[in-house]
Amino acid sequence: MVPALSVVLPFTPATAAAAARFANALSGQAQVVLAGEGPVDVTPGPNVHVLAAQGGKGAAIRAALPHVTGTHTVLQDPDAAYSPDSYDALVQPLRDDTADGVFGRRPGMSPEMVAERALGGITRFVTDVALTDPLTGLRAFRTEALRSIQLTSDDDAVDAELVVKLAAQLFRLTEVPLPPLQAVPRRPASAHLARLRTLVRYATVRDDADNQHEGYSTLERMDGATHYNQWLGRRFREHMGRRVLEIGAGIGTITRELEGGAEHLVALEVERFYVDRLKNMFRGKPHVRPYLSDVALADWESLKAENLDTIVLSNVLEHIPDDASAVRRFRQILQPDGRVLILVPALPQLFGAIDEAVGHYRRYTPESLRAVLEQNGFRVDTLEWMNLVGLPGWFVNSRLLRRRAVPKLQLKIYDTLAPLFAQAERQVKLPVGMSLFAVGRAV
Repeated sequence: MVPALSVVLPFTPATAAAAARFANALSGQAQVVLAGEGPVDVTPGPNVHVLAAQGGKGAAIRAALPHVTGTHTVLQDPDAAYSPDSYDALVQPLRDDTADGVFGRRPGMSPEMVAERALGGITRFVTDVALTDPLTGLRAFRTEALRSIQLTSDDDAVDAELVVKLAAQLFRLTEVPLPPLQAVPRRPASAHLARLRTLVRYATVRDDADNQHEGYSTLERMDGATHYNQWLGRRFREHMGRRVLEIGAGIGTITRELEGGAEHLVALEVERFYVDRLKNMFRGKPHVRPYLSDVALADWESLKAENLDTIVLSNVLEHIPDDASAVRRFRQILQPDGRVLILVPALPQLFGAIDEAVGHYRRYTPESLRAVLEQNGFRVDTLEWMNLVGLPGWFVNSRLLRRRAVPKLQLKIYDTLAPLFAQAERQVKLPVGMSLFAVGRAV
């Protein structure tokens, strides 16, 4: 019988004896996977695997994960301070499906723990996780969640990388208190420095997708512009029906604003990395269905059968090479009187480095946006400029300075003032703006 629980023990020559003691004690209760450098006094068996891994803890964890068979995985430093007696409490939130990752919170404030708490505070700042002890050496995960993130660190920096990437994918993270420890877990100074360097790197020059998606930094920063996103959400909800298709959901920034007003919401997104994030964000909300597909390859007949009354595109139409063909597709799946709600970047004169980085093909004028709607099955009910105040900043950053992402500090300042801008734009008809908002009615 395959155990439901797997325990991964990354070891070094200095911790091989402790790893062996844990493995021998657990061999009848769980699958045990040991990975590391040097000999270890363990006899391999059906549920005990010993793997050679050079380079440190991160390399050992990567080597171990393909061999894990349990539904849940305990990831533990082989330190005598920890006890298998804590496993039941550690794993219980996973069994209850209230968490995807559980961290064992260590008690006490010894000098070693003071250093751990300080690094934990930096981790919370970088990741926004609500964990007191995010760098603990005793953790449990849904195995599927743990395998879904791509770990690159070889050494102890993997502790920080785990939290950064799990948090970025919106996995549910919690912690449980550990009983008083017989000894305080000790780490060499090099381990503290490796984790600190990783946290600084992810806070500055790398994003939590390891810069593999160039536009991700801008999406992530815009996700933090809470007031601006609420402003957009209100504009969409004013015209939105109950059965909605969102095209290009990205990391869920606007999806989050729409889902409370919808009885059924299909969030179409072409990037699997983002779809996985959407699934985590809306876990437990069956009325939201993330859908992995390119616009050109979507199953439009199946979507038509879902009786959708609204299609929403928030800064998406400009990413589609053949926007006219896409709009015709939207018309085909909407009943007469169905609506398409569109926000697009405006003014071709503003096209610059940020547009290139996030994959824009164009910026629109009122005439070009009206034409693509009216020539492909829609009557334009509303066509308005939005976001006049954002125009100078975009021009300076994207055109003059050739930056490829929105500067974080500038965005935070803008977002603080966004409620005032939204109120002002409700009172005044803008002569121009950084964006265009349109409502098209199917005819």
